[in-house]
Amino acid sequence: MAIVTNTLNYLDGETHLEGFFAFDDAIVGQRPAVIVSHAWAGRSEFTSEKAIKLAELGSVGFALDMYGAGKLGQTDEECGALMRPFVEDRALLQKRIGAALANVRLLPWVDDKNIAAMGFCFGGLCVLDLARTGANVKGVVSFHGLLHAPANLDNPKITAKVLALHGHDDPLVPTAQVADFQSEMTKAGADWQLHTYGNTVHAFTNPLASDFAAGYQFSPNANRRAWQATEDFLAEIFANA
Repeated sequence: MAIVTNTLNYLDGETHLEGFFAFDDAIVGQRPAVIVSHAWAGRSEFTSEKAIKLAELGSVGFALDMYGAGKLGQTDEECGALMRPFVEDRALLQKRIGAALANVRLLPWVDDKNIAAMGFCFGGLCVLDLARTGANVKGVVSFHGLLHAPANLDNPKITAKVLALHGHDDPLVPTAQVADFQSEMTKAGADWQLHTYGNTVHAFTNPLASDFAAGYQFSPNANRRAWQATEDFLAEIFANA
């Protein structure tokens, strides 16, 4: 096994974006790809490491850039300012993640009929919206993602399989939002799963999150269980790849 990594400059209209990809060059021919969508700070070492981990599992891992030029927020205020335009304009969000998908399809190592996406926090919202647009992807995984439906898509039909991994005590995703999400997925005809982890708050996959009282804390157990569920999910959707 020899994992190759590199950056990829790509465009959404006139916006220059900087992704990161990884693949195992010991694998001959094309293989599935998994897009990794970052949390509110921007594409970071965290999502790049996930891309590498996916490459070790036999896929092409692609850590996208939602903000352009690899921008990274350093404070909560900066992160909020970067994320806010996409949360407020879901059509913009959907177009931006669609650009990542279009460029991943062009990578020579990718089997373009076997693509999935996963996202963390804000990135979870992004990959769920990718599924909501009816994008031709095998499946999407949301890790402690925002679950609220967009206002710009009426009665979406979701063909991608959906796995949502959620902390029961996440203050950003109240119980009513979870219930609405389940109803939405059912109405959309999705093959969906929701895994809820007890005594778990937001950002449970992030080793740097450490304030349970504020609603942000890493959970080794939830993190391990969520990744195992993700590996099982990817193995299922890529079974015939």
